[in-house]
Amino acid sequence: MYLNRFTEILAFAAPPTTGQSAQQQNPLMAFLPMILLVVVFYFILIRPQQKRAKEQAKLLAALKSGDKVATAAGIIGTIITVKDKSVTLRSADAKFEVTKASVTEILDASTPTES
Repeated sequence: MYLNRFTEILAFAAPPTTGQSAQQQNPLMAFLPMILLVVVFYFILIRPQQKRAKEQAKLLAALKSGDKVATAAGIIGTIITVKDKSVTLRSADAKFEVTKASVTEILDASTPTES
């Protein structure tokens, strides 16, 4: 149904000028829409995602005991220990061990308590 409308729209397009046939057109002009789409996708999708990934890596590197954090699951707790791939949190009366990647935000950065 929609394809028929698309072909009708294409039928209204102007034919090539009489002095220029389809074979004499610049081949770059055929790829120009594709190139523009790639550039738009880069600036709209890829670049912001790379920026967020860098910020997340920086956040994970800055984790230390005593920080109050929020996880992707919605758990808010205080970091007790930081390991290579996991973090131990204390939330109310519970103690959790979650992966570092699940930490999404540092709510309150404080100095670590020494005991």
